[in-house]
Amino acid sequence: MSSESSGLVEAGEQSGLPSRGSGEAYVTIFDFGFIPQGLALHDSLLEHAGDFTLWVVAMDEPTTLFLNSLGLPSLRVLSLDDVETADLVEVKSTRSRREYCWTLTPFVFDFVFERAPEVGRVTYVDADVFLRTDPGFFFRSLEASGKSVQITEHAFSADIDSSAEHGKFCVQFLTMNRYGSEAVRSDWQGKCLEWCFGRVEEGKFGDQKYLDEWPRVFSESVHIFGDRGRFLGPWNASRFPFSEGAVYHFHQLRLDFQGTEVSFGNYTLPSPLVKNVYSPYIALLREKAKMMVSLGVEPSSQISVKTKRQKLVSGISPVTDPIYARLRALISRH
Repeated sequence: MSSESSGLVEAGEQSGLPSRGSGEAYVTIFDFGFIPQGLALHDSLLEHAGDFTLWVVAMDEPTTLFLNSLGLPSLRVLSLDDVETADLVEVKSTRSRREYCWTLTPFVFDFVFERAPEVGRVTYVDADVFLRTDPGFFFRSLEASGKSVQITEHAFSADIDSSAEHGKFCVQFLTMNRYGSEAVRSDWQGKCLEWCFGRVEEGKFGDQKYLDEWPRVFSESVHIFGDRGRFLGPWNASRFPFSEGAVYHFHQLRLDFQGTEVSFGNYTLPSPLVKNVYSPYIALLREKAKMMVSLGVEPSSQISVKTKRQKLVSGISPVTDPIYARLRALISRH
C-alpha cells in the first residue's frame, strides 16, 4: 500500500468515517430460517445505500454455505466458528438461539473492525429491517453530533408502550465508530456475557435494555438520533404515518414458505400500512424463498405448529396487551 493510500485509511479510521472508496459497513446476524429477510435487507441496501458492504454473521453452516454460493460482491459472510471467542463459547450453552444472537450483537463491531482495518465505522442492522430511502441522513446526524455512537428510539405508540420493560431504545440500527466507542462496546460486551436472556428481570431485557443507560453513562460518546418518525416498526404503527418511514423494522413478521400463512405476531396493523409497506415486503420474501428453491435449497417455514393454548394466547394478545399497558400506566401514576 502506498503512503498516500495509507494516509487515507488512517484519516478515515481516526474520524470514524468510512474510508474513501469503501462505502458504509453494515453487519447483521441471522440463521438459515431468516435467509429471505437477510437477502431482502441486502436488496434494500443495493437500492438505497450506495457503496456498501453487508457483513453477515451466519449462525449455522447451511447459512454460510448458501450465502457464499451466491457470490454477492457486496456481501461478506462470517461463520460462527470463525468469530466466536472463548468467552462467547463459554456462555453459549446457557442461551437459546435467539438469546445467543443477542449476546453476539455487541461483538459484531469488533468482528468487522478486526477483519477490515480500512473500515472507520460499522452499523449493526437487524436482519428484518428494510431501507425505504437513502440512509445518508442517519450518518450525517452522527457526524454533526461529533459523537461516536448513534442509537434510535423505539418511540412506541402510547397504547402499547413497553419501554419500561423492553427499553427506550431499539438495537435495530446502531452505529459505532472505530474510535471513541471502545468503552461503550466493552461495557456492552461484558454485560451481555454476564446476562442476556429473553425475559424481563431486574431492569434488564436481552441485549437491549442496557442501552437505556448509555446517554447518561456515556454522554460524551452516545448520540440519540432525533427524528423518531424515520425509523418505524409495528410498535408505533398508530403513532406515525408509514409514509414518514425511511427504515422499517418488520418485527415478529413470519411466513410459511411452504404455504400461504402470514403472522404479524402480537401486533394489530392499520390496513394502509399492510397494503403499502407489508404486502410488497412479503412478496419480496416469497421471491427470495422461490429463488432458494430454484437453487435446490428448501427454505424453512417461519411459523411453527402451535398448540391450542398458544393459538388462544396469540389470538387474544392484540386485545389484552393494550389493556395491560393502560392498566400498568394507570397504576404507575398512583
